[in-house]
Amino acid sequence: MRRFLPLILLFSAMNPLFAADSNLPINPDLLKKGWPASWIAHPTASPNDYGVFHFRKSFNLEEKPASFVVHLSADNRYRFFVNGTSVCLGPARDDLFHWRFETVDLAPYLKPGKNVVAAVVWNFGMEKPWAQMSLRTGLIVQGDSPREQAVNTDGTWKVLRDEAYSPEGVAPRSVNQFMVVGPGERIDGNAYPWGWQEPGFDDARWLQSQAIVKGLPYGVGTDVSWWLEPRSIPLMEETPQRIAAVRRTQGIEVDPGFLLGRVPLTVPANTKAVILFDQSFETNAYPQLWVSGGKGGTVRLIYSEALFDQSGAKGNRNDIAGREAIGESDVFVPDGGNDRRFSTLWFRTYRYIEMTIETAAEPLTVHDFYGNFTGYPFKERGSFACDDARLADIWTVGWRTARLCAYETYFDCPYYEQMQYVGDTRIQGLVSLYVAGDDRLLRNAISLYDLSRIPEGLTQSRFPSSKPQIITTFSLFWIDMVHDYWMHRDDRTFIETRLMGIQTVVDWFEQRLDAQTGMLGALPYWSFVDWPDQWPWDNDKLLGGQPDGAADGGSSIVSLQLAGSLDHAAELFDAFGKKPVADHYRELARNLKAATLRNCWDESRHLLADTPARKAFSQHANVLAVLSGCVQGDKARALVVRLNTEPGLTQCTQYFRFYLLRAMKAVGLGDQYVSMLQPWHDMLARGLTTFAERPDPTRSDCHAWSASPLYEFLATVCGVEPASPGFKTVRIEPHLGYLTHVQGTVPHPAGDIKVAFTRTAKGIEGEIVLPPGLSGNFLWQGRVVPLHPGRQPIRLDDEKSARAAR
Repeated sequence: MRRFLPLILLFSAMNPLFAADSNLPINPDLLKKGWPASWIAHPTASPNDYGVFHFRKSFNLEEKPASFVVHLSADNRYRFFVNGTSVCLGPARDDLFHWRFETVDLAPYLKPGKNVVAAVVWNFGMEKPWAQMSLRTGLIVQGDSPREQAVNTDGTWKVLRDEAYSPEGVAPRSVNQFMVVGPGERIDGNAYPWGWQEPGFDDARWLQSQAIVKGLPYGVGTDVSWWLEPRSIPLMEETPQRIAAVRRTQGIEVDPGFLLGRVPLTVPANTKAVILFDQSFETNAYPQLWVSGGKGGTVRLIYSEALFDQSGAKGNRNDIAGREAIGESDVFVPDGGNDRRFSTLWFRTYRYIEMTIETAAEPLTVHDFYGNFTGYPFKERGSFACDDARLADIWTVGWRTARLCAYETYFDCPYYEQMQYVGDTRIQGLVSLYVAGDDRLLRNAISLYDLSRIPEGLTQSRFPSSKPQIITTFSLFWIDMVHDYWMHRDDRTFIETRLMGIQTVVDWFEQRLDAQTGMLGALPYWSFVDWPDQWPWDNDKLLGGQPDGAADGGSSIVSLQLAGSLDHAAELFDAFGKKPVADHYRELARNLKAATLRNCWDESRHLLADTPARKAFSQHANVLAVLSGCVQGDKARALVVRLNTEPGLTQCTQYFRFYLLRAMKAVGLGDQYVSMLQPWHDMLARGLTTFAERPDPTRSDCHAWSASPLYEFLATVCGVEPASPGFKTVRIEPHLGYLTHVQGTVPHPAGDIKVAFTRTAKGIEGEIVLPPGLSGNFLWQGRVVPLHPGRQPIRLDDEKSARAAR
C-alpha cells in the first residue's frame, strides 16, 4: 500500500494536527434533508478524467466570529485553505453510498473584512488509486447555520483548471511489482497559478463554477450521487520531519547545514546534480521543496523503501554501494521565481529519496528540503520493557510499522497498495487497542467491511476498493474481528448491527458444505491463507497463497477456519438472545471438526493433512485444528510441539505466525513465544526499519500484519487479556519465557492496566495496577489470584518450589 497522488505547491506552514473536531455540532437538518449547497465543478472539463482544479470564494465579515462551522467534501480528494492557511484534507475514504464529509470550525482563520476560502480538488481519473471510489470531480461546502451560508458552494464560486499538472508515469513500470496507488506528478511551475489560495490573488479571469447536484445526506433523494455522512475518524496528523543524512552525491557538494534548513544548496547553471537522501527509517510524508531560480531546469524525486542491486535484490537496507533508487517519482519544473514551495497532493512513502537536479542557463537555489510526516493520529499509550534490549527494538520498529499502515483506513502496506484488507486489519485492530487504546479506526474498518458485502453474502476482502476482490477466508476473519471487538469494548449497539452481516457470510459457506465428506466443498473466488513458498503465485490462475483443496474442495484449513468462526458467531448470537441461531452454528462447527478429523487425520504422522488425500501437510492446518478445538487436550499439546520439529511441513510466515502463537497459548506453550522472534531479529539485522510482508525476497518492506509482536508483548508476554465481553473483567497470565523481568502498560476504557513481573529463584513476584471498576484474576502455573481495582502486589512460588515448601 503506498501513497501516491499528484504534487501541489504548498504555501503555508502545516499545522502539526488539523483543527477539525469530530465533536463539533452538526445541524440536524443536514442529516435528514437536502443541503442548500450544491456540488460544483469546472463547467467545461471532463468530469472523470485526470485533472487538478482550484476553487475560490471571497466573502466579507463585519467582525471575527466566535465560531464558523462548515461541512465539506470532494471527489476524488481536496485540501482546503482559509486566507492562505491549509486547514483540512479529505474526505475520509468510503463508498458512494456513505461518502464522508469533514466538519471544521473556520473561525480561528477568519478576520474582519475580506476573507477567502479556497480548495484544490484533484481527480486522477483512470490512474486513481484502487482504494479510491469516485463518481466524478466535484466539491461541496455547506455552512452549518444561516451565518455560514455565505460560503455554500454554488455558481458564485470561481474555478481554474491547473494545466501545470500532468501524470508522471505509473510506478509498476519501474519496480515491476503490483502497485495501485496512483500516478506520480509533473508540475510545470511556468503554468502554475502561484498564490492562488491567498486573499490578494486576482481571480478575475477564472470561470464561474457549475452546480452539479444538491448535497444529499444518506438515504435522502431518489438517486444516489454522493450520499453524505459525517466523518467518523479524526483528521490525519501532519508534523515536520527533517531528513537524517545525505548518503551519496554526484556533481555537487552538500553542506551539513542544508539538512537542518540553515544553509541553502545552490546548483550552478548547466549542471546535473544527484543527491541520495536517507531518512534513516521508513516514513510516510509530504516532501517539502523550497526553491528559487532555476528556470528551464528540472528537479526529479524518486522515492524508495530500499535500494536495489543490478539483479533487483534489496539486500541489507543500509547498504548503498552498487545500489540504485527505484520507485515512483515526481518532477518539478521551476519557473525561475523566488521562494517557490513544492509538495505533493498525497503523501509519499520512503526511506531513501534520490533528487536529480538538472539546470539550464540559470542556477537553482534549494533553500530547504524535508518531509511532513502524516498518519492516523494514534498516541502511544501502551508500553513494554524487559531485560532483553533487543525486544525494545522490535517494539519501536513494530509501532512504526503499525503507524505507517494506518491512515483514513488501515493499510496492508503504504508503498505498494494502500488498501485495507481484512486479514491484515484483524491484527492491526488488536495492535491499535493495545498500544493506542483508540478503537475508532477499528470500528470504521468493521463497518466498511460490513457495507462491502456482495449480494451473495460475503464481505469484500478489501474495502473501500474501486476494484472488488473476494477472499473467502477473509469474510471469516471479519466475523472474528467482530468477536475481538466484542471482547474488548462494551458497545452492544454497534455489535448487534453486525449480526445480519455475519448471518449472510455463514449462509454462503453453509450452502457449500459437501454432503459426502462433511467438509467444505469447492469454493469460488480466492481462498488465500498465507504466502509460504509452497503456495506461490500462479500466473495461469492469477492467484497464490492458496492451499490444496481450497478451490476444488476438501481443504482442512478452510473448513476448520469456518468451524472456529462459527463458534465465535455462536457466542455473539447467544449474547444477543438469539439462541436457536447460536445452537445451529455450534452444530455446524461440531460437524465440520468431526468430518475434518475423520477425513484428514494421518495416524502414521500424528498430523492433520491439508486434504483427505493426505499428501500435503502444513503448520496452518494443524494450528487451526487446535484453535478450532478439533484436536484437544494432551493430543493438541503434542501436535503443537510436533509442528516445530516435524520435517516437510509448510511453514507459517510472519502473517500466520499470529495464529501459530494462538495455538501455542491454547495448549500451554505461550512461554516459547519470546524464543520464536528470530524472523523479526533477522529483519532488524538486515537493516529494515519497518517489518516486511514476508522473509526476503519481499515486495513490501512495511506490512501491517508483521507488527503483531506489539500485541503479543502485552497480551502474551505480559499476559493481559479480557476475561469477559467488553473487557469488563481482566485475565492476566504472563508468559515470560527466557526473560526474567517484564513490565507493560495496556490502555483500557476505564484507564491503564499496569503490570511488572520478575522471575525469582522460587517463582514470580511483581505488581499489578488496575483502573477503577476493573477486577479479574492473575494466573500462574494453575493457581489463581483474584485481582481488585488499584495496586496489588504479586508473589507466587512455582509448582516445584511450592511442593518443596510443603
